Amino acid sequence: MKNAIILHGKAGKEEYYDPDQPNGSNAHWLPWLQKQLISKDIKADTPDAPYSYDPQWDLWVKEIERFEIGPDTILVGHSCGGGFWLKYLSLHEDLKVGKVILVAPWMDPDGDETRGFFDGFEIDPNLSERTTGLTVFHSDNDMGNVHKSVAQIREKIKDLQYKEFHNYGHFTYGSMRTNKFPELLDECIK
Repeated sequence: MKNAIILHGKAGKEEYYDPDQPNGSNAHWLPWLQKQLISKDIKADTPDAPYSYDPQWDLWVKEIERFEIGPDTILVGHSCGGGFWLKYLSLHEDLKVGKVILVAPWMDPDGDETRGFFDGFEIDPNLSERTTGLTVFHSDNDMGNVHKSVAQIREKIKDLQYKEFHNYGHFTYGSMRTNKFPELLDECIK
């Protein structure tokens, strides 16, 4: 059965604990994408990594490994969630998956925000070969440290697809002014 795992990014601590804000898995375009995939008979999950404002590798791994990950799995990651998929797949060299779409992928390139979350791995330059397609979505007006992360990814991974957007910011509701993301849905199902 085809399935998808859509992983959120790193939240701010105030946002994480604000009872009036949705969880990371229910913010921005994530629930919209989940519903669109489900309506196309693709089982779609949006796990909620605990303490996403202070990412801890073992907790994130434990959360996503509750779901089936295999050749028919679409992996989508936003920001830190995109960086997570890069590290996870690089560490699991025998794992083959379906499409991988990294939206504004961030890997803490300055090493000052995640207390080692991205330590202990090298990006697998042949990662694309273990997928049915690896695509990076990047906006020309995103944050500087996302630009750095994207540059590292593009430099290290062979045969990835790159899609640049104009004025999408960090691909959040605040930047896009919508919860719909048809370009991402198209990439998932094409």
